[in-house]
Amino acid sequence: MYAITLVIQCPDKKGIIADVTSFVYQHKGNIQYIDQYVDREKGAFFMRLEAELDEQLCSYQAFTTAFEEGPATVFNMDWSYQPIAYKPKMAVFVSKYDHCLYDLLGRFKSGELGVEIPFILSNHPDLAPIAKAFEIPFYHVAVSKETKAEATQEQLRLLKEHNIDFIVLARYMQIVPPALIDAYTSNIINIHHSFLPAFPGAKPYHSAFERGVKIIGATSHYVTEELDAGPIIEQGVAQVSHNHSVAQLIAKGRDLEKMVLANAVKNHVDKKVMVYGNKTVVFT
Repeated sequence: MYAITLVIQCPDKKGIIADVTSFVYQHKGNIQYIDQYVDREKGAFFMRLEAELDEQLCSYQAFTTAFEEGPATVFNMDWSYQPIAYKPKMAVFVSKYDHCLYDLLGRFKSGELGVEIPFILSNHPDLAPIAKAFEIPFYHVAVSKETKAEATQEQLRLLKEHNIDFIVLARYMQIVPPALIDAYTSNIINIHHSFLPAFPGAKPYHSAFERGVKIIGATSHYVTEELDAGPIIEQGVAQVSHNHSVAQLIAKGRDLEKMVLANAVKNHVDKKVMVYGNKTVVFT
């Protein structure tokens, strides 16, 4: 037996659900989960389906090939698939902040995140001891104006060498170069506070404190060439008041960043996120 996840995007037409479910049934499959969404304004259809099949009755290759020649062609689908048991290879990029890194590694170690982590990469050497404690290879690739092109090539080399499926920027404080974005479109996940664009700069919590903000938040999104403006995967907020100090705002913000990033990564790993335009459909 094997289980497979299908995610489908196509123009909305009558009969898509009936055709897909009939296809699974005809190939001796058992649907374990199905959800769909229609963007009526754009006439776009989205579906996520999990099915279990018997390898003896219909092999994985036979099923995916037949689907491509059948429903995928009939309905002009943009679709992808993945064995549910597959653990994607995730590279983690960091700088000096360690809270998101510790949280991801803790979830990975406990089995909560179904991924492999071939390496951690940083533009600073500071967090190498954390990688060592979790027995994960650590690469220090310094980035400066003079070495940025060289650093990008080294990053791409490491990503290719380790067959990385997606990248998580766990507070990586560098602008991701276009070459990396092109190579991993909709596969680079970022996290940051949600004070932008009102409070930019190095000390947004201090600026927010001075303005007496009542809500703080965090946003996780896919990286695009437009800085901090990619399709949003997950967001979180927390209420604060005049009683909170700057230190307390920062602590709450970091807790939000950890939770929001972890949820975004889990949804990505489970193929629950579908990108269209600069938006996402996130199935539950």
